[in-house]
Amino acid sequence: MPNTMRRRLFKAAAASVAVALGATALAACGSSDDDAEAESGPVSLTYWTWTPGMDKVVELWNEGPGKKDRITVTVKKQASGDTLVTKILTAHKAGKAPDLVQAEYQALPTLVSNDALADISRDAVDAKSKFADGVWQQTTLGTDAVYAIPQDIGPMMFYYREDLFKKYELDVPKTWDEFAETARKLKKAAPGTDLTTFSANDSGLFAGLAQQAGARWWTTEGDSWKVAIDDAATRKVATFWGDLVKEGAIDNQPMYTPAWNKALNTGKQIAWVSAVWAPGTLTTAAPDTKGKWAMAPLPQWSEGENATGSWGGSSTAVTTDSRHQAAAARFAAWLNTDDAALQALAKESGIYPAATNAQTSGAFAAPPEYFSNQADFYTQAAEIAKTTAPSAWGPNVNVAYTTFKDAFGAAAKNKSDFVAALKKMQDDTVADMKKQGFEVAE
Repeated sequence: MPNTMRRRLFKAAAASVAVALGATALAACGSSDDDAEAESGPVSLTYWTWTPGMDKVVELWNEGPGKKDRITVTVKKQASGDTLVTKILTAHKAGKAPDLVQAEYQALPTLVSNDALADISRDAVDAKSKFADGVWQQTTLGTDAVYAIPQDIGPMMFYYREDLFKKYELDVPKTWDEFAETARKLKKAAPGTDLTTFSANDSGLFAGLAQQAGARWWTTEGDSWKVAIDDAATRKVATFWGDLVKEGAIDNQPMYTPAWNKALNTGKQIAWVSAVWAPGTLTTAAPDTKGKWAMAPLPQWSEGENATGSWGGSSTAVTTDSRHQAAAARFAAWLNTDDAALQALAKESGIYPAATNAQTSGAFAAPPEYFSNQADFYTQAAEIAKTTAPSAWGPNVNVAYTTFKDAFGAAAKNKSDFVAALKKMQDDTVADMKKQGFEVAE
């Protein structure tokens, strides 16, 4: 085990699989087969994933490297998010988890703490150089162990209606202070128009903004977890957005609703803090504004800084139940670093790859059709992705996210104290961890 402290740290009372929490011990080290090549017969692996078109990508493996090494992978389509985490933990409890699973980055600590994911560091050593440090860090949980290979990422960016910025004589904000002033200037020029909205129906947006500000929500201290959701960096983010909502400088409506779509499509909302996958959403939400948007780096907290947060993304992990962990790790590395595999993922699945070698080639040599006016879209995106700040996930992200939606949802609707909502988020998360038996430092 690379880190015996981490084994003690994750050790906790058993909890209900239904809520995808609880802990037993850290994932076992090494593979159940020392080397898949030493096996006398062919290897068959099962891969649980929600990515569309993954079966077509896997065909490349089965007809190429997999055929040569006699390693066949079968795709089993699954639901995403907490539903898949719960299913994995249920299967693992019965000793019947698949060989490989797709897992969002924030779900990795939950799966690791339930002993569901294997340490594949020995077989992933050559993959590390393909990823930005802030991305790779999300699969290691701060140890020498490696629990997954990054697949896709969601570096955050600033999207704005280029035509309307010119109409209202607005400059693209480079700092958050400039962002606030831009929102106020727009309100004076066009009272019925909003720069953007603060939405509480997607916790990942707020988590990414806090990440950019330097927040590390879950860390370790000795043999204990330390929860710092209510830290200075996150309070700064909460105060900033809460003040804009209270003064009416921005809207307070949730995203992904018919009203939100209409606001984007009609120019009532002229900017959106989002991630690299935004063009797909805008294509559906605001079809009449195609070619009128532009993308820029996220505003910074201080002039001269260069960091972004992450909103979304997933990885490919190997389970401790797999009898062929070395073979599974080999496939996971191929899937997420091989040029042909990455281009197939882009074509068939529409993902933005975590591997830096694929972010400006092949499918990403030209801009998204919706952003045909911005030829350097993916060149900029790749540079922004390199600045992804480190994240720090814990074993009960789902509890923190649920409380965010409830507490911040009410605060946004009522234009009340965002910092009080943040404290609620901190308190609920800590209380849940203690309930599950985790050691939590005060």
